[in-house]
Amino acid sequence: MSQSTNIRVLIADDHAIVRQGLATIIDRDPEMTVIAQAENGEKAIALFREHQPDVTLMDLRMPQIGGVEAITAICAEFKLARIMVLTTYDGDEDIYRGLQAGAQGYLLKDAKPNELLNAIRIIHSGQKYVPPEVGAKLVQRMSNPVLSERELDVLRLMAQGMSNLDIGTALNIGESTVKSHVNRILSKLGVSDRTQAVIVAIKRGIVSL
Repeated sequence: MSQSTNIRVLIADDHAIVRQGLATIIDRDPEMTVIAQAENGEKAIALFREHQPDVTLMDLRMPQIGGVEAITAICAEFKLARIMVLTTYDGDEDIYRGLQAGAQGYLLKDAKPNELLNAIRIIHSGQKYVPPEVGAKLVQRMSNPVLSERELDVLRLMAQGMSNLDIGTALNIGESTVKSHVNRILSKLGVSDRTQAVIVAIKRGIVSL
């Protein structure tokens, strides 16, 4: 098979064993070749510039520069970049942010090898790849009220166990202002107390501990 028909793949994941496993699966396919591997988002951007792969598999949670930031940077520079998020996280916020950043697909790491190879082919052909269960969560995310930047700041500090007074001090706002932000957060997340708000936020990928 000539080199021109090969789908050139870049893998970005901070776990060496995951990168190696993916590379083994992909290199077994006669139509695909792994051309480079990155252990963080910064390296992924540099290797993308260097190799300009046909398809990039991008983990979301990586040190230094995360997957969403790396996808954003690559897509800003290379309009035709074809990137698939490959992650263990299926929170609707993670899915939304990955696809909003410019990824064409989203696959969970527990997918079967054949599904991975099929997804790479689909994305290489210029189509999007979003499995039904991921699509359902994305639809759910689109219908959820969006938290403002300030509400996200408050929520992150809530997740760290801070009181309203502590949050107010950290963000340089009054305690009563914090209270009204907290009430809006509870309402938007459809929960009745702070603990539930934090649990839901972590589950959905809005905040991470």
